[in-house]
Amino acid sequence: MLSLLMEGSCGKDGSTLHGCSIPLKNQSLGRWGSGGAPLIRAPEAAGTAGTGSRMCSTPSMGHRLNRVAVMGGTHGNELSGVYLVKHWLQDPSELQRRTFTATPFLANPKATKRCVRYISQDLNRSFTKAFLLSKGTKDDLYEVSRAQEINQLFGPRGSADAVDFIFDLHNTTSNMAACLISDSEKNVFTMHMCHYIQKHTQTPCPIYLYGLPGQENYSLMSVAKNSLGLELGPQPHGVLRADVSAHMRALLACGLDFIDLFNQGTSFPAFDMVAYKLIESVHFPRSPEGELLGIVHPQLQDKDFLPLKPGEPIFQLFSGEEIFYEGDVPIYPAFINEAAYYEKGVAFLKLEKSTFSIPPLEAPAASAP
Repeated sequence: MLSLLMEGSCGKDGSTLHGCSIPLKNQSLGRWGSGGAPLIRAPEAAGTAGTGSRMCSTPSMGHRLNRVAVMGGTHGNELSGVYLVKHWLQDPSELQRRTFTATPFLANPKATKRCVRYISQDLNRSFTKAFLLSKGTKDDLYEVSRAQEINQLFGPRGSADAVDFIFDLHNTTSNMAACLISDSEKNVFTMHMCHYIQKHTQTPCPIYLYGLPGQENYSLMSVAKNSLGLELGPQPHGVLRADVSAHMRALLACGLDFIDLFNQGTSFPAFDMVAYKLIESVHFPRSPEGELLGIVHPQLQDKDFLPLKPGEPIFQLFSGEEIFYEGDVPIYPAFINEAAYYEKGVAFLKLEKSTFSIPPLEAPAASAP
């Protein structure tokens, strides 16, 4: 599961976004509301969810991408990426293209060896400036030291020396099939890659944009100049499924092909794109003592990226009562009942569906003879 939320946001890790949360209602809210999940109403995004159109104006790239990395095992119990990267470390031929060869890398080897998500803290939350610039000591958390090593090998982040592109491979227990993850629609190159992958695959690949205004990106992908997360499921943690691994392999191959085409001088026209932007996370109902009071409603379970309309149920309490979504417009839940988020109390993410106008991507300038 890709953890890509900003500090202070209200996202996958269960933190709050300006103190807001999803509006909820139930038949006897007063029995648990004050000590359970936050119940403050969240202002809806401007306009009607799913109908807004936004223009992206970031200029296109002007150079070839020569340094590309493929990361697996950022979370050590998400095994598709772990074992694909282990295979490619032995035989990288699948990562070779005419204009470049991607470098496979096992991001969190200690967590991978133990088949756990992390050792001390989530590696994908360890790339803030504070962590990356901290002075190393023997008492450092393992993932902080590992983040610094990765930043030195593939960065430094934000510098001209940083790698051109990182693919980060993840699994989810949620019913999301294949999801393409980026921080923002403003990265024109990555959005064109997502569009290319969507056109050349036979199954839906929704685009999830996790970035929030004014928040520092602390993910592993932020080390590179450009990046894309591949999130595939459903697959239990610590388990390998042949269909999920094959799907991940095919999506990565498509992304590598896109880079190769671009490097060979292919330009790509402008297009309109549908994507899902993070609004906030939604917590499980809990008692004042922190005990879970209910579960994801069966009508919501496995409905990732499908519209959740006002008045539809989201939780079923153990008492038999139901909690309903009480917003003014439909939202689009994702990472529903994700196992990795139980430690944060998060039941699902609340997303807004938007349409973006992506400008053309011009071919890189020809190299001097």
